[in-house]
Amino acid sequence: MSTLQIGAPAPSFSLPNEHGEIVNSTDLLGKKVLLYFYPRASTPGCTIQAQGLRDTKAELDALNVIVLGVSPDTPKKLTNFINKQELNFSLLADEEHALCEKYNVWQLKKFMGKENMGVVRTSFLIDEQGNLEHVFDKFKTKDHHEVVLDYLNSK
Repeated sequence: MSTLQIGAPAPSFSLPNEHGEIVNSTDLLGKKVLLYFYPRASTPGCTIQAQGLRDTKAELDALNVIVLGVSPDTPKKLTNFINKQELNFSLLADEEHALCEKYNVWQLKKFMGKENMGVVRTSFLIDEQGNLEHVFDKFKTKDHHEVVLDYLNSK
């Protein structure tokens, strides 16, 4: 497993969003992208994390940041999650977890004594040129949006 380097080009992607429309990383150049990986739509922690980003979207927009959530869910599950939580950003379906693997977040996890492969909750800030600017991997789901905003506002 290779390690992603700050300043290096971020792994590219081309994935369907909640509407089944393909989102390409090359189309996002010129804006910062917060690519946040989460385990599964509509679970308690993922819901809290998404709500925090939803509620601070105006602040993120003002900082030229696009928010994209990535999980191994289907587009239909993503649509349901967006509608139920009134999310104001897109979610990407990585059903084969290929992008999760590119970003090294598809890992062996332990939960209640069982080991399974799954998404390790991590966020990546990609700069306007498509390079990896920052990795957020130490946060609580309820504070994720604050950690991201604190970083962006400290620059």
